[in-house]
Amino acid sequence: MKKFLFVLTCFIIAKTMNAQKVNPIYDGTVPNSKPCEAKQKEFIDTSWNKNGILIVQDVTVPTVTVFEARKDKRNGAAVVICPGGGYSILAAGHEGNDFAMGFAEVGVTAFVLRYRLPNDACMTNKAYVPLMDAQQAIYYVRKHAQEYGIDTNKVGIMGFSAGGHLAASAEVHFNDPVRKELAGENLRPDFAILGYPVISFREGIGHMGSRDNLIGKTPTEDATHYFSNEEQVTAKTPPTFLVHASDDAAVIPDNSILFYQALVKNKVPAELHIYERGGHGFGMVNPTTKEQWFKRCLNWMKSEKLIPSSAKIE
Repeated sequence: MKKFLFVLTCFIIAKTMNAQKVNPIYDGTVPNSKPCEAKQKEFIDTSWNKNGILIVQDVTVPTVTVFEARKDKRNGAAVVICPGGGYSILAAGHEGNDFAMGFAEVGVTAFVLRYRLPNDACMTNKAYVPLMDAQQAIYYVRKHAQEYGIDTNKVGIMGFSAGGHLAASAEVHFNDPVRKELAGENLRPDFAILGYPVISFREGIGHMGSRDNLIGKTPTEDATHYFSNEEQVTAKTPPTFLVHASDDAAVIPDNSILFYQALVKNKVPAELHIYERGGHGFGMVNPTTKEQWFKRCLNWMKSEKLIPSSAKIE
């Protein structure tokens, strides 16, 4: 029976992925890349739960998987989704594709980003490569806005865990393009959605595994400050929705709380939901509550006029 469920899950994922367009975000040579032996692979990991989750490793050519909203449902909004995984893997299913399908159902075209994970063997200046890919993905979406019926003023970013750190980095560092060819381009997300995000790289707050993978075990103060996103918020940081669980032992809720406080201090529209239970990595469904936080998120998007108030939320 377990073998059957595993094969069925693989089949469903394959069918879903085959129905979507997978596009490279760079034209030609991928910047900051160098030849290496790593080859991208994906598999279903059943150690997390009995149904398994989709894991992607060793991304060398970053892509977006496009989940187009039907033309009769399109409302012009778009979102780039950054799966989590501690900057060592990408949990591309329950923190990527699942949300993309949910967004498409309400008229939002979603782009699941498979960004490069820090690896000295495959890239130069590895600490800034994920942010480079996130910025490039935002640029890609706006560049192709007409093709997908997207309003360039309604392009957001979403991320979970370390992917939440990446999304938050993109929303606070939009004026500092890693790839200098994008200087002068609009890299600012119009909104951000962060699920149990790593925010800080400070001792006692941040997730040290994510920090170590991105900027090393003995980072400089400058790097720690740059990537502690609660210290980078300004009045121009985009509106943000955050969700977390009080019993998250992997990424403590102080991360979301500190970021929320910084947003409020700078008068940035923000909404924070912290559940009593749920742990870490619950994705779209927190199994400890009947509430559906994704619906709350969509209602927040309505209140921010990112999607129409008439949009039907199942």
